[in-house]
Amino acid sequence: MQNSAESVSLPSTAPRTDYGILGAISFSHLLNDMIQSLILAIYPLLKNDFQLSFGQVGLITLTYQITASLLQPLIGTVTDRKPMPYSLPVGMGFTLCGLLLLATAPNFQVLLLAAALVGTGSSVFHPESSRVARLASGGQHGLAQSLFQVGGNTGSSLGPLLAAWIIVPHGRGSVAWFSLAALLAMVVLMQVGRWYQLHHVSRSKMVRHVAGEALSRGKVYLCLLVLGLLIFSKYFYLASISSYFTFYLIHTFGVSVQAAQMHLFIFLFAVAAGSLIGGPVGDRVGRKWVIWISILGVAPFTLALPHANLFWTSVLSVLIGLILSSAFSAILVYAQELIPGRVGMISGLFFGFAFGMGGIGAAVLGRVADAHGIDYVYSLCAYLPLIGVLAVFLPDLEKRQRA
Repeated sequence: MQNSAESVSLPSTAPRTDYGILGAISFSHLLNDMIQSLILAIYPLLKNDFQLSFGQVGLITLTYQITASLLQPLIGTVTDRKPMPYSLPVGMGFTLCGLLLLATAPNFQVLLLAAALVGTGSSVFHPESSRVARLASGGQHGLAQSLFQVGGNTGSSLGPLLAAWIIVPHGRGSVAWFSLAALLAMVVLMQVGRWYQLHHVSRSKMVRHVAGEALSRGKVYLCLLVLGLLIFSKYFYLASISSYFTFYLIHTFGVSVQAAQMHLFIFLFAVAAGSLIGGPVGDRVGRKWVIWISILGVAPFTLALPHANLFWTSVLSVLIGLILSSAFSAILVYAQELIPGRVGMISGLFFGFAFGMGGIGAAVLGRVADAHGIDYVYSLCAYLPLIGVLAVFLPDLEKRQRA
């Protein structure tokens, strides 16, 4: 006999993995995050143009990240109840407006408004596109989220490279040329929205995991707390690299702005490569172990980074990017399986919390850099991955599903 809470009706034919849709949503994620990363990449330019302090630089990131983090869970909850297939190109429209405003901003206050518009676009894009990736996964949820994430991380890595090649030589006004990328993304997302409208009902009837439902409410809350602390450690540390790595390299090793941006590109490219690993590995060996290794396993490298020369700083940054970035896809799918049927809410909550931690981290670390120097930031943040030891409290959901 089967317990009614654990029985699941299996569809006669499970939908196959739709790699065309996964490729389209990953490509859109690439364009979206490439545009957004331009803000981070041109920080040295903005700092000089507007005579900003490190604290004000952090405030730009905080505005962008907080706007995204506050709206994402709300949008995810709403779309869980009423899917909105064409919200994806609308979200990209907000990003387009923010990009054009960034290119023409006359003062710091307008820069903050531009960052808020880009954050609003992100808040619409991420929960719904994550849902599309899960619907198109054909049951390979970790693989689908990794393909989705690798698009975004690749786009983030291209931002510094394009800034070094185009924006630094031609000035901040050249940012407006990237509006063409936003328009291209809107065209692609219109096609994704059409597929989403046709398939979201049938694909939502796929068999869903029940492991999370078998846990007590207190255990689920404990798991969410642990996952939140792991997100905090990951994104606080990533904020120290993405927002201040160029300043650290210029200050510590005397490299040029363009050379520093190339180093940032290498780090972000490693982040993109690492994000492709975590999901499929989690599908095979279990997401708990990917989470454990990717957070705690990076600690020796972060502890060594503040004491390394330029060559080893580059090597260590690549290792840190590869290992640390493999966690998010595993964390997100783990949380989706922890609370089945709430993909939008969970995606919005975790994307939003990640963005919020990145923004708060940038603002706090900017103040720390103003008060104690940029070197102190990296010495302090080196200990954050040790929080990964808390993964011991996460149950093995895949083992419970097999049972």
